[in-house]
Amino acid sequence: MQTEDVLTNGMPWDLAATTHFQVNQRAAGNGSLMRASTSAVHFAAAGREATMDAARRIAALTHGDRAAWEGTAVFHELVRLAFEDADPLAALPDVLALVHPEHRDRYATVLAPEWHPDRATEFNGAVWPCLGSAVWALRTTTSFEDAIRAAIDLGGDTDTVAAVTGGLAGASYGLDAIPARWTQPLHVPLPGCDGRVLRLADLVHLAHRLAGC
Repeated sequence: MQTEDVLTNGMPWDLAATTHFQVNQRAAGNGSLMRASTSAVHFAAAGREATMDAARRIAALTHGDRAAWEGTAVFHELVRLAFEDADPLAALPDVLALVHPEHRDRYATVLAPEWHPDRATEFNGAVWPCLGSAVWALRTTTSFEDAIRAAIDLGGDTDTVAAVTGGLAGASYGLDAIPARWTQPLHVPLPGCDGRVLRLADLVHLAHRLAGC
């Protein structure tokens, strides 16, 4: 809802998110995180500083609260590390050191190994418990499918938490780890494109283009 409001309020793009935040005093929804998998793939090859900076700038297009920027930046960096065959969870202390000081403690809490989504103090529609829940799902399971199922079973803002978990688990486990019974029926209708539908091969092609392969 926040993303829709910012994109349709008729204001210039560089003012819309800021104005929304000033008016509503709440703009730390998880929408910027939900859409971040594609940009994380695209900027991963550019390195840590570039991918985290890009995440913040892209999040700021619709979310005026810096908490959303920082969560998206952490997600970008975790995806980049997974692409380098590093353990993104083991690297969390180093990644947290790059989070803006005003938001570092908040993210350190939800990304800690001992944290559980039941301990969240906000609804997982907010960016930090959403990311924390996704990391928890990845940390406490051993497969792509189990990570997604764990995220869904948490309830709440299920589609977003599962989407973020899918981005992290996909980067960590790879395409072959996704069950074929999930990928074979996959289809994405494109509005305004005369019935064109993207299927698995099309999406893989787009992913390679995003990654610059």
